[in-house]
Amino acid sequence: MKAIMVMFDSLNRRLMQPYGGDWVHTPNFARLAERAVTFENAFIGSMPCMPARRELHTGRYNFLHRSWGPLEPFDDSMPQILDENGVHSHIVTDHQHYWEDGGATYHTRFTTHEFVRGQEGDPWKGLVDAGVARDSNRYMRTRLQDQVNRTYLKEESLMPQAQTFAQGIEFMRANAAADNWYLQIETFDPHEPFFTQPGWKEQYPHEYDGDFGDWPPYARVSESAEDVQHMRYEYAALMSMCDHYLGTVLDVMDELNLWDDTMLIVNTDHGFLLGEHDWWAKMRMPWYNELANIPLFVWDPRAGISGERRGSLVQTIDLPATVLEYFAIEGPLDMQGAPLRDAIVSDAPVREAALYGIHGGHVNVNDGRHVYMRAAAREANEPLYNYTLMATHMRHRFGVGELSDIELQTPFEFTKDCPTMKIASQPLPGRWLADFETLLFDLDADPGQLNPIEDARIEAEMIDKLVGLMRANDAPSEQYERLGLV
Repeated sequence: MKAIMVMFDSLNRRLMQPYGGDWVHTPNFARLAERAVTFENAFIGSMPCMPARRELHTGRYNFLHRSWGPLEPFDDSMPQILDENGVHSHIVTDHQHYWEDGGATYHTRFTTHEFVRGQEGDPWKGLVDAGVARDSNRYMRTRLQDQVNRTYLKEESLMPQAQTFAQGIEFMRANAAADNWYLQIETFDPHEPFFTQPGWKEQYPHEYDGDFGDWPPYARVSESAEDVQHMRYEYAALMSMCDHYLGTVLDVMDELNLWDDTMLIVNTDHGFLLGEHDWWAKMRMPWYNELANIPLFVWDPRAGISGERRGSLVQTIDLPATVLEYFAIEGPLDMQGAPLRDAIVSDAPVREAALYGIHGGHVNVNDGRHVYMRAAAREANEPLYNYTLMATHMRHRFGVGELSDIELQTPFEFTKDCPTMKIASQPLPGRWLADFETLLFDLDADPGQLNPIEDARIEAEMIDKLVGLMRANDAPSEQYERLGLV
């Protein structure tokens, strides 16, 4: 038995042909949908990048207990469990967050791993005169470094995505005759910036004389309609490039007859806003369905089901359980996700409701009909703590000021009798939350989530579901206080 996961970052599924997109060229995603099962109600869990990847390892939510950070000593890791049971796990990725402080323990859980450099502001090539070291603003340093990196990526074969897929296919060819392996091909694309070579841009010709570029801000849309459409074309070009390289994997699956004994999962960590709800990107707004309702395709050779769609409510936390079950390995007790085998075969229900969010933001619950987004009850968004033994942010360790008054927290249900540090969190800036109160949407009547409703009965039902899922995840007591649920 073999398994492959092809993971993209920031796929907006509404632009993809299998999900109703009608102007972005994604023929290989359409080809995949004809070969696999397409999930209609797949949802995120913990956001953004590395919190989502922690869920891919552990099969449980991250966001209620901590923000961005490495895997914890008490965490179960799906790739490591495979390795410990004689299944070779391998990752090839250009996702640069894996080699920052906040992602440093993920790739080492795999049996083997390969990195491709150069995405976004990856501190890769050094050109002193570019002034990276002279700029103390992290945002500007990232953009300066990105401009340096691009000078070394002048043709498509040098692009990180192209190299990532080439190395993944190299693994597939080298091990096609072997048994018991799991391969994760993971590219940062189509995450911003939407950098492509001219051939992809030419698929979306348009007259444009502005200077918006290919890197949208994490902010409200303040640009012109012409700027917005330009940025959508830039994203579309990169999505079409992603579609092409997905096709290279499908071609090798065909050529080597891997469909007979190889599971294929194609997924993303979250979506991306391209002006919907008058916002760019993610993080600074509620997790609308353009962000939360993600594409997911699964081919399971045991079932052999192609070209069908499933409505079961599934989440990222289900994927590690699915891989372990496929290899006949019992999942650990702390893994809360469920294997998707029965959902693939018969659309069997997986859960009544899905919980998702970001540390310090709205806590969301979705039951397939309604979405309830519970906001902080106080403008200060407190109390809020990180519970961790790996005191690391995205690109740097916790500062001594943050650690000066830490407390020792008694173990949670999933920390295997290990106490953790309890560290006061730096809450999301007030401007990220102040514009948004608690929101309730009826997806049947309002699939675009444009008109929030007020219904005390439905809200009470959704609160019960939200609280039940928080309790099942052993949420810290102050989360209920922060949300006004006590």
